[in-house]
Amino acid sequence: MQKNPGKALSHDEKMGTMPIGPLLISTALPMMLSMLVQALYNVVDSLYVSRLASSEEAINAVSLSFPLQTLMIGIGIGTAVGTNAMLGRYLGAKMPLEAERSANTGLFLSIITSLVFTVIGLSFSNFYFRSINSPAMNKALAIADALEREAEVARINKIISYGTSYCTICLSLSMGFFLQATFERMLTATGRSRIAMLCQMSGAVTNILLDPVFIFGVDWMGIPSLEVAGAAVATVIGQFVAGIMAMVFVSAKVKEVRIHIKKLKWHTQTVKEIYKIGLPSIIMQCVGSVMNYLMNLILIGFTTAATAFFGVYYKLQSFIFMPVFGLNNGMVPIISYNYGARQKQRVWSTVRLSVYISMAIMTVGMIVFETMPGTLLRLFNAGEEMMKLGTRGLRIIAIHFPVAGFCIIMGSVFQAVGNPTHSMIISVCRQLLALLPAAWLLGRLFGLDALWFSFLIAEAVSLALSVTFLKKTRGIIDVALG
Repeated sequence: MQKNPGKALSHDEKMGTMPIGPLLISTALPMMLSMLVQALYNVVDSLYVSRLASSEEAINAVSLSFPLQTLMIGIGIGTAVGTNAMLGRYLGAKMPLEAERSANTGLFLSIITSLVFTVIGLSFSNFYFRSINSPAMNKALAIADALEREAEVARINKIISYGTSYCTICLSLSMGFFLQATFERMLTATGRSRIAMLCQMSGAVTNILLDPVFIFGVDWMGIPSLEVAGAAVATVIGQFVAGIMAMVFVSAKVKEVRIHIKKLKWHTQTVKEIYKIGLPSIIMQCVGSVMNYLMNLILIGFTTAATAFFGVYYKLQSFIFMPVFGLNNGMVPIISYNYGARQKQRVWSTVRLSVYISMAIMTVGMIVFETMPGTLLRLFNAGEEMMKLGTRGLRIIAIHFPVAGFCIIMGSVFQAVGNPTHSMIISVCRQLLALLPAAWLLGRLFGLDALWFSFLIAEAVSLALSVTFLKKTRGIIDVALG
């Protein structure tokens, strides 16, 4: 009997029988668009604070907050990715009780983690900013001229003050982010990526609209100018909006799994399964956080303009990388489902198409960075020193983008089929064993301009490892799926 062509496909029919091209586009495109909006509101924070009177200090504060935020985001997303993969795999294997337990346990872990970051935000933010600015402070205290020394010390103290308030707010009120990360990925894992996109975009738009309100203040509304702290307030409000929306949609729309308050508890076996997949992702993000912290320590030894540029670079490159991460979010449940359903051909078709799309996006990004670096930097009100070093830096760093596109997809493929350790090894080798030593050595021997070539060296290491692990993974899949 022929199926009614006008009837919407079920989740199983979509994941297991729909042609890979339309399936990947329909699943990933909403996430890619939402990630673009996410990148936009990440950039908007820096765009607005760059218009403050102390623009370089404000940009430095937001930029230097990145390692702590990356740590929080990494743990939240890693837990959600593990939950997402297990949910997709159990649904593909027709094991609804295990799928539901995965969802409830994953949410429990996210709530506990948000409470941990509340403590970190309240107790650790000031120490962190003093430690990362210590090389610049020591350099400032060594200035012979008293007036110049006093002005430089005051400038660095302003960075510390701005950064402490920004991080304290973002981390101590992180519950919204953790709810958003968990529930949005539940929506994606059950084939509702468009709803997940709507939630994420709503949070991002909320943040964008509220940024100028809290950063600069609105006299007639009685809202004072909170400066950099205002950017943090707008961020957490946006996260709560997205998180609550996603939670409501999961409760109302997702019939495959149900969230029960009584089931929000520790289940040892499920926790092990979630972190078997999610822990390498968390470690990779933690490695990224450590890399960013240590890279800033290296750069601040040259000039604070270098750390400001490094932060701006990460904001700008998010417009290129975020859509690829959105592609990953759409790709992972397809691979996980078909791996669980033993559909080898569909697994590899998804991988190939994802690689093509990712490398195309990254190539466009490389062209933009190579042809208009000055225009990009002027968006952030870059001063003369930052403009000079940043123009060269963007052009050098962007060379590695297409290769990075391939490596990003491979990392998610390894996670989706249960080989997350490969992704972790690649991340550690790329960022800690290749990038940082190369940056320190090139900077010390040849100066700041040469330091940016360390990104190319690190990506070459990542490519070699990705290709090696891909060969091993192909063999494992061929044996497992026949």
